[in-house]
Amino acid sequence: MEPRILVLDGNQRASLAAVRSLGSKGLWVAVGESSEASLAGVSRFCRTTLTYPDPFSSPRLFFEELRQQILELGISFLLPITEATTYVLLRYRDELPEQVILPFPDGQTVEQFANKNELFKLAKELNVPVPETIFCLSLDDGLKALDNIDSYPLVLKPYKSKILQQDSILSTQVSVVRSREEAKAVLAKYPYFDFPFTLQSFIEGSGQGIFALFDHGEPVCYFAHKRLREKPPGGGVSVLSESAPVNQQLKDSADKLLRSVRWHGVAMVEFRVAADGTGYLMEVNPRFWGSLQLAIDSGIDFPWLLYLISIGKSVPQTGWQHRRMRWLLGDLDRLYLVLKAPASTYSMTEKLIEILRFMTPGPRTRHEVNRWHDLRPFWFELKQYILALRR
Repeated sequence: MEPRILVLDGNQRASLAAVRSLGSKGLWVAVGESSEASLAGVSRFCRTTLTYPDPFSSPRLFFEELRQQILELGISFLLPITEATTYVLLRYRDELPEQVILPFPDGQTVEQFANKNELFKLAKELNVPVPETIFCLSLDDGLKALDNIDSYPLVLKPYKSKILQQDSILSTQVSVVRSREEAKAVLAKYPYFDFPFTLQSFIEGSGQGIFALFDHGEPVCYFAHKRLREKPPGGGVSVLSESAPVNQQLKDSADKLLRSVRWHGVAMVEFRVAADGTGYLMEVNPRFWGSLQLAIDSGIDFPWLLYLISIGKSVPQTGWQHRRMRWLLGDLDRLYLVLKAPASTYSMTEKLIEILRFMTPGPRTRHEVNRWHDLRPFWFELKQYILALRR
């Protein structure tokens, strides 16, 4: 029987990259999303689309309706892209049809990485550098710990970025505070600090990621990129990036962590690299990353390789080439933010330089979404962009 692949979270750019990767190999690929139309769903490589309830507001209903559509379409390989859909599927994994491959290790292993409190404890055991950390099980623990902390800034980090509850998914965010008073105000403001969290020292430095694919505890390939421009400009989503050599120290740390739990599938291991070159672990995400298309363009086709190891096939040798990738509309947004910023942030000369840089993204730069062989996703994205501007 012909394999049938379902890629979820169709409005994610990583979903589009996965659909293009797998569809270009002649595989049958469907796309799911909670909206009727989606970025990846309009790709020429998508055979059909399906709609499911929003997993954030109805996790169980999302799963039940998705399972029914999996049965109707005969899906054999299921690829969630976001943490929300991933965690729901892992919770109810035993209820999926037998023929469906979900390319993740068991739920307990994923939980060990998704739960940052457990992750940092594991990292310490493996001598992987982590910031100075105080583990808090409750809000009261955190408030008591603050009375003995005099060093700021301080990072307040919820134990999960997405907390799956019985009838909803609670999104959290990391907060950097500069005083005890600010810390107490943040703890009191957000309901997710009723769950476990950590207090961590702030590491001055730059964020760097290691992207990996593992086959039952053995590494298949690694990838790294460098962010050249971000939206917002002070730090955020990458809008212009380039492939880069893998930092050996970060790779060694990622390797220790992933081997220790016999990881299977893809993982994004995030670090904060200090001025002395030490890479401090920030988090591990069991999913594809925003710049997935850059890795594919650079010669490391993660979705295809993941599919191959999942069905027990051998994988080809991989090697990377230097490439640049640009998310055009994101870069346009970034330019707008720079141009409207006050003169105290960007001078007129700096703004003119940013316009010039926008016009000349550099050699060997490919656009992430708008590609001549598959233009419909760009027209879809452009339409959504214009509608958002009118609101």
